[in-house]
Amino acid sequence: MCMLKGIPDIISPELLKILHEMGHGDELALGDANYPAASNAQRLIRCDGHGVPEVLDSILKLFPLDMYVDCPVSLMQVVPGDTAVPGIQDEIKSVVCSYDERGEKAIEYVERFQFYERSRKAYAIVATTERNLYGCMIIKKGVIK
Repeated sequence: MCMLKGIPDIISPELLKILHEMGHGDELALGDANYPAASNAQRLIRCDGHGVPEVLDSILKLFPLDMYVDCPVSLMQVVPGDTAVPGIQDEIKSVVCSYDERGEKAIEYVERFQFYERSRKAYAIVATTERNLYGCMIIKKGVIK
């Protein structure tokens, strides 16, 4: 349990430190259970036992999304030919819309291998145990005005 006011319990001391260290334009990737987080991360934070929407909601209580880019949120695009229906992305969109006035316009879709390449460059990767397919995402940090 966090011994600070206003910090969600899901935010570990390690994750809080990472969020604090990040600057404007830095990116944070959130990986689902299938994402190869450990082999891609410069800095890895484990958030086992939690899904991406829950972790995202807790992060966005503290983390401003970048207002100076068109899409500060990137979701992994469904691989062509894959019949998976990524309902998890609707949950993620709902969370984003509750924190960003641009709504779904703040979200872009990135091809799988481009997503992997970009996430390798992220400041950190948060590994969750989200079981739904296509639950991976990247968020870009904004400024506090």
